[in-house]
Amino acid sequence: MVTTRDDFEYWLADMDDALERFIASLPADVGSCLDYSVASLDHIERWILERWIDSQAALASHETPQLGGAARYIGETIRKQVGGFWDIDLTNRQNVYFGLPVIVDKPAAPTPQCPLTLATASTHRRTGKFLRTVVEAMQRRAQARP
Repeated sequence: MVTTRDDFEYWLADMDDALERFIASLPADVGSCLDYSVASLDHIERWILERWIDSQAALASHETPQLGGAARYIGETIRKQVGGFWDIDLTNRQNVYFGLPVIVDKPAAPTPQCPLTLATASTHRRTGKFLRTVVEAMQRRAQARP
């Protein structure tokens, strides 16, 4: 759990290794499709929908490593395809994303995008293309920048 700025900096420093561990833990037919492209989000979302019936199942304590890995992958895909950077609010307890890593990029994402909540939202939407649709909308906003 990220509770201090130092925790967050460690979390960021572990990004590549954590993603490598997460992808290695996935079935080969999923892991082999994860290349940080927008299209790869359909594969991770399919895996999410097969694994969890709803957000409560995803948020169960024993699922923390897998949900965290999925959130990291979603966030890194956003960062690579749209831009922005990881950040965290550890001061404003009224912030809906308080204590959660987010991707920040004001022109493409006027509000921070929280990959963890995108992952759990996909369990409710159950479309199989929710994540891709969100990122494609962010790309369109980024391309429309002056």
